[in-house]
Amino acid sequence: MKKALITGITGQDGSYLARLLVEKGYEVTGAVRGNSQVKLTRLKKLGIADHVRLVDLDLGEINGINRVIRATPFDEVYNLAAQSFVGSSWDHPIYVADVNGLGVVRLLDALRTYAPQARFYQASTSEMFGRVRAVPQNEETPFHPRSPYGAAKAYGHYITVNYRESFGLHASSGILFNHESPVRGAEMVTRKITLGLARFARGEHVPLELGNLDARRDWGFAGDYVDGMWRMLQQEAADDYVLATGITTPIRDFVTFAAEALELSLDWSGEGTNEQAVDRKSGKLAVRVNPTFYRPAEVDLLIGDATKARTRLGWEPKVTVGELAVMMARSDYDDWRPGGPAS
Repeated sequence: MKKALITGITGQDGSYLARLLVEKGYEVTGAVRGNSQVKLTRLKKLGIADHVRLVDLDLGEINGINRVIRATPFDEVYNLAAQSFVGSSWDHPIYVADVNGLGVVRLLDALRTYAPQARFYQASTSEMFGRVRAVPQNEETPFHPRSPYGAAKAYGHYITVNYRESFGLHASSGILFNHESPVRGAEMVTRKITLGLARFARGEHVPLELGNLDARRDWGFAGDYVDGMWRMLQQEAADDYVLATGITTPIRDFVTFAAEALELSLDWSGEGTNEQAVDRKSGKLAVRVNPTFYRPAEVDLLIGDATKARTRLGWEPKVTVGELAVMMARSDYDDWRPGGPAS
């Protein structure tokens, strides 16, 4: 039985990855911060809360990391823990740099010292591309991050490459484009959309407020993407891979897909900060733009080229963006309760 450690196991990706590994017969250990209230909502929703072991580990504290790595001969270590909300990274740039950047090198150095045989996965991100130099983006596209989040992740990515090349660690990075699911955090734009529209469809006619509706993203399903993570660590040689659908969609279209899944018909009008959508059936304002949700430095177009992952890993995304929006909207509608849908 293989042993795997997942940092960030209570998050979206950690939960889906834990389910995948449990299904494959792994003994799964999940790292959580001891000074935080552990929420097992996602693990419970996916039916695996009783199939994983939790340990105390904080990426900001090297002694705790060393203890966990020394205690168990892990075959695979997946670093998914991070401050993951791009929008708030401007408010907490030092914390983001420590967790998303220095936290990676703390973990890598513990592996180099105590478990050099373990295979390591680093959760990199398409936000590292930022002001894109090429369309679509692949593993060779230069980075130009446009947020403290993206900058810290770029350090985590490069230090992973450095430890692979300097110390021979089997350390791979997955440069993942946006991937969503019904257990996505409520602060993320896709989940904010499906939660808000589910509430509206249930009769709470409070307009959904969004930022730049013209921003485009390459959206896929988290369940597909964690399969790619696992495939990376099964390769003989470590490397870096882009995981993406290769299809870019404006935020406005994601809103429309989710609305249609809930039998809402939106009439769009206006432009820029004056754009809004009215539900034809109720006549109520359903969506409006709020300029306060614009980023200080916007990333307008991210679209990935996953040719390398397709050819070397045999990985393909299965869920389309339209199917994803439907899945998330219906889940939030079904989980709705008075006062707001379940988050």
